[in-house]
Amino acid sequence: MAGAIPVLAFPVANLEFLGWIGLVPGLLLMQRAATRREAWVRGWWFGTGYLLAAMYWLIPNLGPALLLVAIVLGFLWSAVGLAVWAYTRPPVSLRRAAAALFVVPSAWLVTEWIRSWQGIGGPWAVLGASQWQHPVFLALAAAGGVWLVTFALVAANTGILLVLTGRSAAARIAGTAGVLVSVLAGPLIFASTAPPPVTGHITAALVQPGLQGKKNPPAPRLAASERLTAEHPRQADIYVWGESSVGYYLGDRPGIKARLERLSGAAGAEILLNQDAVNSKGATSKQAVLISSTGIKGTYVKTRLVPFGEYIPFRSALGWLSKISKAAASNIVPGTGAHVLHATLPDGRPLTIGVLICFESAFPDMSRVDTDNGAQVIFYQTADSTFQGSWALAQHAALSAVRAAETGRPVAQAALTGDSAAFDARGRQLAWAGSSYRGVLLVPLALPAVSSRTLYDRLGDYVPWIAVGIAALAALVGLAGIRRSRRHTPGNGTAADRSARIGWVSSRASGASADETRAP
Repeated sequence: MAGAIPVLAFPVANLEFLGWIGLVPGLLLMQRAATRREAWVRGWWFGTGYLLAAMYWLIPNLGPALLLVAIVLGFLWSAVGLAVWAYTRPPVSLRRAAAALFVVPSAWLVTEWIRSWQGIGGPWAVLGASQWQHPVFLALAAAGGVWLVTFALVAANTGILLVLTGRSAAARIAGTAGVLVSVLAGPLIFASTAPPPVTGHITAALVQPGLQGKKNPPAPRLAASERLTAEHPRQADIYVWGESSVGYYLGDRPGIKARLERLSGAAGAEILLNQDAVNSKGATSKQAVLISSTGIKGTYVKTRLVPFGEYIPFRSALGWLSKISKAAASNIVPGTGAHVLHATLPDGRPLTIGVLICFESAFPDMSRVDTDNGAQVIFYQTADSTFQGSWALAQHAALSAVRAAETGRPVAQAALTGDSAAFDARGRQLAWAGSSYRGVLLVPLALPAVSSRTLYDRLGDYVPWIAVGIAALAALVGLAGIRRSRRHTPGNGTAADRSARIGWVSSRASGASADETRAP
């Protein structure tokens, strides 16, 4: 239950303030554990509860297998339990309190960074993303990515824990200082950082046709996107369709390709569509396709696939999940990595766009690659049709705000069926259309100078690496302390030593830990 509380900070609940205080009940449980092992277990189950609440919408697809996934990944939070127990259990000195403000957030951040690896699922519900509606806090993302936002949130929660439980004035002062620094850092960075210089403006048309029938067949899906685009000719500089908007492989369908070229000419702008189909060789992939009146100008193949939905991680060991759930029966063929596409605006200006697909909005490194390659704007194409009526849609769209702040680029997401959204280069919301919307969302976007780069874009994932260093140092110190404790346990020697050893063993048998018992 304690693990589920911070999930309410994300959409749809949008109780963002819980990001700053919602971890405290769980941290208290870890702090008050009777032994190190108990704190370790409590951290594990806290993480399991967090993941179950954050990804509940996968139940229709994974069924009981979701519990297994949450338990396995929740194990990573055992490190948080150990850090909280080691540095915040009373009595807390000023030095331990100060260390806790760095070690506990680092342990949490390393946990999030590890599970963000594509091979074990990817970074969904990273705590820092809960602040997507507040550009002043997203200024931390511009400085250190979503990781720095997470660090600040966990540090604030740790500070509150010290204020509530610290028995000394020094511990409470350190906790108060930690809270103030964590809360004020984002607004101070936001106020002291100028917005990127603007070199031009465009209007993007985000086409959201909605589902077409229970099975969502390709023909009406394509026809709906075509119709909406044709109804808004010459109103945008580029038309962006959702993921899987074209259920045919255009290389094998010259007639459909020619029809789309004519539509681009009639609309007066290029169309960024998305094809999801099996080609003549039997391979399935999802591709963003930039098409003009003269043909295809560029493509991008989806690289980071949705775990279990589009592939099963470690299929050789977990392939059986497809037999008891709706997990992917076969793996979709991934692309080779992020790269930009080069569009031409109706007035002849060139436009370099970063294009990513669906789940890829969760990965900070991919939007950074596009920005490094000169992207002036980043478009995400998604469908989300599987998770209608759940919190997943809004959580997904909200990630675009974080990516915008990280890269200093406007970001827009076009959904086949909700939610479509757009944000400026500092993460401020420009437009939002929920899953019930059917139509074209016209969004004006200011294009920053290509040379404009955020600190995070220049330095990359330095915050997680620093957290790894802090966590590793804390682990070494902890192991050294355990060894010293064991060296001081009673040994074989005098009768008094043997008597003390018998007393120590008896204490161990009764359930006390080595840290809680000492020889007379």
